Amino acid sequence: MKLEEKNLIVERPYKKVYKCDDSVVKVFETTHPKSDVFNEALNTARVEDTGLDIPKVKEVTQIDGKWAIAIEYKAGKTLEEMMEGDRGNLEKYMEDFVDLQITVHSKTSPRLNKLKDKLSSQINSLKEVDATTRYELLTRLESMPKHNKVCHGDFNPSNVIVAKNGKMTVVDWAHATQGNASADAAMTYLLFALKDQEAADMYMKTFCRKSDTAMQYVQQWLPIVAAAQLTKDNELEKDFLMKWIDVFDYQ
Repeated sequence: MKLEEKNLIVERPYKKVYKCDDSVVKVFETTHPKSDVFNEALNTARVEDTGLDIPKVKEVTQIDGKWAIAIEYKAGKTLEEMMEGDRGNLEKYMEDFVDLQITVHSKTSPRLNKLKDKLSSQINSLKEVDATTRYELLTRLESMPKHNKVCHGDFNPSNVIVAKNGKMTVVDWAHATQGNASADAAMTYLLFALKDQEAADMYMKTFCRKSDTAMQYVQQWLPIVAAAQLTKDNELEKDFLMKWIDVFDYQ
């Protein structure tokens, strides 16, 4: 597989993503754990099995000594680009975005890792907060209802591709788990709030209305998912996320 820099579409500290014929090829740095690469491919394949129409895994391979995943290419714009370029229609885009997330949550995949286990592991590994705060977060997590819905884990408009005919496709299933849909919604709210508080508030109201979920219930998840997001070690997000961990009393 020959990749050229002119076909580079995304670059992150741990990976480069290329467009190659009818595939998207993610090439991971040698420091990125091999197990994470295979887990992403496995997660995607398991979500494929639910019947959701997502880009399919084609192969896991090595390119120049680096692990890579080839995934089916879906043509179109990201919903993020459309929201930013057509702000007057933000409400309509948000309605479609939430409908799509609720469709994801309607699926189950018994072999996906459990969201609660992932969150618990992330909180336990967190060095930015003290042991007392970690204990309070874990106690809150344990008290939350256990569900088994498919959760994307990074559901934001940059991970939704809109084709010319308007059909929307969700990409990037690296963080997929099975668990509580409101935890997934809380993470989406935080991802919006990191960039745009107005859109975050619109998202929260739209999700709660369409899913018939109490806003307070989603908000109970916010300190937990903020702590989990802190483990990604993004300095730009740190102060913002710490405020969300501190904002609720643990009674």
